[in-house]
Amino acid sequence: MVRPYTITRGRTTPERDDLTLITVLTTVEDEARAALARGSRPGSRGLQPEHRLILERCRRPAAVAEVAAGLDLPVSVTKILLGDLVSHGLLLARAPLAVARAGGGVDLGLLTAVREGLRRL
Repeated sequence: MVRPYTITRGRTTPERDDLTLITVLTTVEDEARAALARGSRPGSRGLQPEHRLILERCRRPAAVAEVAAGLDLPVSVTKILLGDLVSHGLLLARAPLAVARAGGGVDLGLLTAVREGLRRL
């Protein structure tokens, strides 16, 4: 078992504060492929195995919460790793479409449908 502070190299807070649980992440394919091929070293730090897993997982859009669950790491640790990849242009982060819409209003019909679907489970 590896301690979380080892994975983050002692960092306890992410550099970015805009990553929420529902922020959607997508790998920048060309950049990631090139970085992996040359053993990229973002800043003074190389890509760790967790960074590589994130890049693989985010080839299809995924939320921060999904990535954290897939890595079996705390969300706070995952956000630090995601911030590394976003700051080095290997990963794109965007707000979910419902939040990004102009006006950003809540669609009560959608929320009701989700609630009813969950009740049926």
